[in-house]
Amino acid sequence: MAIKFGVVVFPGSNCDQDAYYSLKKILGYQVEYLWHKNHSLNNSDVVILPGGFSYGDYIRTGAVAKLSPIMNEVKEFAERGGIVIGICNGFQILCESGLLPGVLLKNINLKFVCKDVYLTAVNTSSIFSQNINRSLLIPVAHGEGNYFCDDVTLSDLKKNNQIIFKYSSKDGDVDNSSNPNGSMENIAGIMNRKGNVFGMMPHPERVCNPLLGNSDGKLVFESIYKSLIK
Repeated sequence: MAIKFGVVVFPGSNCDQDAYYSLKKILGYQVEYLWHKNHSLNNSDVVILPGGFSYGDYIRTGAVAKLSPIMNEVKEFAERGGIVIGICNGFQILCESGLLPGVLLKNINLKFVCKDVYLTAVNTSSIFSQNINRSLLIPVAHGEGNYFCDDVTLSDLKKNNQIIFKYSSKDGDVDNSSNPNGSMENIAGIMNRKGNVFGMMPHPERVCNPLLGNSDGKLVFESIYKSLIK
């Protein structure tokens, strides 16, 4: 069974090519670009909203991108159970679109953060994190990655096991010293209640190539792929 990935390209996307290259050239998956004005996902099995600064982050991160024509298709696809992944700006777009709960606020230090961080999978049974039983070293690059939601939403996220990744130490300890942006409870990635829409601030697509000395990001995409070919 051939699994097809579609990478949405918005004006201002700057990680679309990273995602395409990692999926196509490193992992060997079928993948194509999806222009933001498209009204079709071209039979994609997995849709990726990549990182960057869609529409220059005008008004608010993701606020304009959610109005792109292709987002109507993405929403319908998600409602039918299709798998959608938002990375960094893509995570912000998913929250703005209502496909994921909560918001991404300015980093607590009000500075852009660009560095490698460790993540721990606190849910290892989702399609996005199956059998990821060690900490991952994944880069972040954002100015608004501070995840926040109200107490009721946080309670629901915990109850439904929707929190996938948390910022941690190399040994998997989750504490304030490992939190790069002030995100509540060190949340780095969550999914929706149905388990088919996932957003994370770190960039797994940037660390898939072994030539870079780190290929931890492959584990996220391989988890998705393996779940679909079962």
